[in-house]
Amino acid sequence: MTEIDLLAANTIRVLSTDAVEKANSGHPGMPMGMADLAVVLWSKYLNVDPTDPTWPDRDRFVLSNGHGSMLLYSLLHLSGFPLSMEEIKNFRQWGYETAGHPEAHQAIGIETTTGPLGQGISTAVGMAIAEEHLRAVHGPDLTDHRTFVFCGDGDLMEGVASEAASLAGHLGLGRLIVFYDDNSITIDGSTDLAFTEDVPARFAAYGWQTMTIDGHDHAAIDAAIQEALADDGHPTLISCKTHIGYTAPTKVDTASAHGSPLGDDEIMGAREAMGWELEPFEVPEEVYAFFHTAMERGTAANQAWKERLAAAPGDVRDGWDRYWNPTDVTLDAPSFDAGSAVATRKQSHAVIQQLGERRPDVMSASGDLAGSTNSLFDASHDFTVDDRTGRNIRAGVREHGMAAALNGITQHGGLRGMGATFMTFSDYMRPSVRLAALMEVPSVFIWTHDSIFLGEDGPTHQPIEHLAALRAIPNLDVHRPADPTETAVAWEESINRVDGPSGIVLTRQGLRIPEAEPDRADVRRGAYVRLEGDDVVLVATGSEVPLAEDAAAILGDAGISVRVVSMPCFEAFERQDADYRSAVLGTDLPVFSVEAGATFGWSSIVANGGEAIGIDHFGASAPAGVLAEQFGFTPESVAARVQSSMQS
Repeated sequence: MTEIDLLAANTIRVLSTDAVEKANSGHPGMPMGMADLAVVLWSKYLNVDPTDPTWPDRDRFVLSNGHGSMLLYSLLHLSGFPLSMEEIKNFRQWGYETAGHPEAHQAIGIETTTGPLGQGISTAVGMAIAEEHLRAVHGPDLTDHRTFVFCGDGDLMEGVASEAASLAGHLGLGRLIVFYDDNSITIDGSTDLAFTEDVPARFAAYGWQTMTIDGHDHAAIDAAIQEALADDGHPTLISCKTHIGYTAPTKVDTASAHGSPLGDDEIMGAREAMGWELEPFEVPEEVYAFFHTAMERGTAANQAWKERLAAAPGDVRDGWDRYWNPTDVTLDAPSFDAGSAVATRKQSHAVIQQLGERRPDVMSASGDLAGSTNSLFDASHDFTVDDRTGRNIRAGVREHGMAAALNGITQHGGLRGMGATFMTFSDYMRPSVRLAALMEVPSVFIWTHDSIFLGEDGPTHQPIEHLAALRAIPNLDVHRPADPTETAVAWEESINRVDGPSGIVLTRQGLRIPEAEPDRADVRRGAYVRLEGDDVVLVATGSEVPLAEDAAAILGDAGISVRVVSMPCFEAFERQDADYRSAVLGTDLPVFSVEAGATFGWSSIVANGGEAIGIDHFGASAPAGVLAEQFGFTPESVAARVQSSMQS
């Protein structure tokens, strides 16, 4: 270890403890323990460019143990990224970029720095998939980078990381390198309290290359990185034996160094141990020079990459542009015979094939249910260890890991990730879906078998509260289409969206194909009048739209004129102005909702004595028709509910 290497590592330790202390909040122990790893990686190997943080062929650095975010903020500031000392001094304060858990902000160099443990390493698996696929499609002259991850014990305890790591080993993602901060400490104390497994052995069983080193020995770190870079056939886990709170006189190797400020006395002792005499937030000029010089490597690589792109044949540049700068896609409603019954999952499959032709940048994953969810591209093949050009990803029974990887594929850039499973298993995916919404990552999640009407599999497989729970996630658009036009629009809106994720919710059972197509502009507004009426409004989604239409016919025979409103996207309708909403729902008519799910959340729509007609209990194992009879989802039952409510 050279003198400047040590000074650089100590600068990170000091900046991190100073910021946490000033904020009186944060996690100083991890940055102190991983500073040596960071210095070796960033100064000698990581190819990033502070002058162009979103350069497509940069290495991706993922801080999965994101509670130690001051490590990354220190690196970004010292390396010349657009993160000022003022930001460092205002760590965790209102209006500043230096949040406690930053998640994602690529414009200032933050790829993914996750708060929920396990998410970062799992997202990184998707980034590694994206790099492999783009390199296979465009060639190594335009795509040739690595994904580096820092993670901790908590990350590797979380199940999502196990799912993603298993998939990464199966796929042989050799350009994925993970540094495991093996410091034997969690919030409750020693990891021996709950975590005594042999982590490298577990990852070796997944198919990873593993090694164990002293995480403070710069020569050992350097050698491990070189060994990892030499193996393109296996992802690498480097288990780094470190000391949390390294240099702190009494809190080193203790849980108290994890998530609380060290205190003045402890900071003074750490500074003495490091021989540090500068004032708080003061950085030696030679450290700035050290990191800025290291970053010249990435700036030069970026410039060389731009020259290669400019010199590439026109068709290569055009192909690259289709992936990295896709234009909005228009998708046609698939054609089926009017009056026939076609499940929206099958309608969606027809639209997905168009999408595959018109957007080559989209990859589709299946959670071991491709034959049921109808979500893969027929004209493509599988992405495998032997063929990286495939656009279909077999994720296996790993719904949570799949969702996180989809976020990584999309965050990487140049690709869009979508993936499918049954609606009831959205529960397994929810943390990753929520993070996609929080980080404004436009992944697309496909959920089929969306209600009790999947039938005989019974209540474990029958979604009840899931629509309400997903609609409760801010910035997630949930589409539940009722016909081919609504299905095509759901896909258009989802794949053209750039500021957040979408969910497309589809039926197993067939739905009646209408005689006439609805107006696509109306569908895009989230809800529209499907059948005019003057006395009462029935608002329905998905499979309950034909049900509402049939109930309206019965009520019409009884002299009650019913307006049927289809609401394929609750969130899109909520974004409309008051005039449009009133034009659709009316201002003084009784408004009822009809949806085969929990009634929670419909209070903003139901009005003027109307009711939410739904199901607020679990389902049962029986044929779909029997369940409709038993749970009141027949036209006669809905009509009777409306009549009874209006007469009371």
